[in-house]
Amino acid sequence: MKTPSQPQWAVMPAGRPIDARMALVQLYWAAVRAVAPGPALTVALERISKEIGHRRVWIIAIGKAANPMAIAAVDFLARHKLEPTGGVIVAPRVLPTPHPRLDFVAGDHPLPGARSVAAADAVGKIARQVKPEDEVWVLLSGGATSLMAAPDGTLKPEEMMQLFELLLGSGLDIATMNLIRKRFTRWSAGRLSSALNNARTRNFIVSDVIGDDLAAIGSGPCSPDPSTATEIRMLLQSAKLWDRIPGSLRKHVASVEHDPSRETPKPGDNIFANVERKIIASNRVALEAAAARAKELGYEPRILGTALAGEAAHVGKKLATTLISYCGSGSSPLTNRPVQSCLLWGGETTVTMGEATGAGGRCQELALAAARELAMAKSARGATLLACGTDGRDGPTDAAGGIVDKETWGAIEKSGRNPEADLAAHDSHPSLDAAGALLRTDLTATNVMDIVIGICAPPVNSAWPPRTPAGSLARFSGPFRKIIE
Repeated sequence: MKTPSQPQWAVMPAGRPIDARMALVQLYWAAVRAVAPGPALTVALERISKEIGHRRVWIIAIGKAANPMAIAAVDFLARHKLEPTGGVIVAPRVLPTPHPRLDFVAGDHPLPGARSVAAADAVGKIARQVKPEDEVWVLLSGGATSLMAAPDGTLKPEEMMQLFELLLGSGLDIATMNLIRKRFTRWSAGRLSSALNNARTRNFIVSDVIGDDLAAIGSGPCSPDPSTATEIRMLLQSAKLWDRIPGSLRKHVASVEHDPSRETPKPGDNIFANVERKIIASNRVALEAAAARAKELGYEPRILGTALAGEAAHVGKKLATTLISYCGSGSSPLTNRPVQSCLLWGGETTVTMGEATGAGGRCQELALAAARELAMAKSARGATLLACGTDGRDGPTDAAGGIVDKETWGAIEKSGRNPEADLAAHDSHPSLDAAGALLRTDLTATNVMDIVIGICAPPVNSAWPPRTPAGSLARFSGPFRKIIE
């Protein structure tokens, strides 16, 4: 595909006003920086520093934020003249381990594979070494379900992987998917707690689900599972997936229905007596940080919700309409006063793929649908919208999401693509790429779901270059390429 040309405003001299899209990049990084898992974990650990005593400490870090959380834990112990007894880090890719006693393994995401099964085995190896008098820090973040997904019991890996693939294209939200997936995976639904030999367990969590439901985050390896096998069967039937999943999985659910003693650990079970769970970062924290930065830039920020859900295209249309209503008249619909608005939302939408095979993610589809609404608006007074995953990866693509405005839809058409057809085929990635509207950031090592930010016109109180996290490199396609070096 032809690479979009880079317009002049992509490289701006110091002191020049920031373009509206560049302002959105600033707000994105402000949000991501606020939920950096390492600093958040350090704060949480300092609060319990007097409680550690002389226990042996094991570290099990799982998820997209596993590495920075493990580093923070090792550094904390070192400051207190302690070392981890052992542990494992399970992340999307292998990096140098922060301590020789911590093994580093990579799992597969968003679909589990052979590496995920190996990662689950590595967790099991550590769990078997834990003694009742020890302490275990389970550092949990988004992506954990897939990264250490291995089948429970006699189920086969390929059967479990088929289930994951069906669920990812089903349009179900992440909490519902995890509710189903935990039924069939080795360490989910509190099963990790049951394997830790009643040791004192502290579960520090970076939340990536709406409502911060502990049982849903990472499929709740250290949290009780209130669901029943009957509920799982009914959910699968309602989603028209029951007859499509492997027969062995249906047999597994039926066997638990007939023998409740085989159920997952429930609230009140003794295996959770020594388990403490604490959320250390969330979507709300990210949005509040972005709102604070927006205020510094001269906007009037308004957080309109942290529970975005539903089909991405429908949500994109709705949010664009809301943004247009704020930007079109140049005044707030609530106060009717002139204002430079910044609207913020958080959550996690879904894309029901059906038979489609398009490339993209929920944020890109949301952005493309929003671009259509912005293009049709008679007046949108500089309305520009960003939709991105805080983890830096939107679906199985190389982009975090997209940034669109009134010109994006037309730019896609001029490139030779049909954005309407792409939207219908869930093929948002090449469509946005053709207009240079993708935001590529690389993995951010955190994950608190997605953020959507809409602004009216460029900022008034800031100049180039934008602020980004220390040591980070923001990389963009088209007009966003190489703006920060």
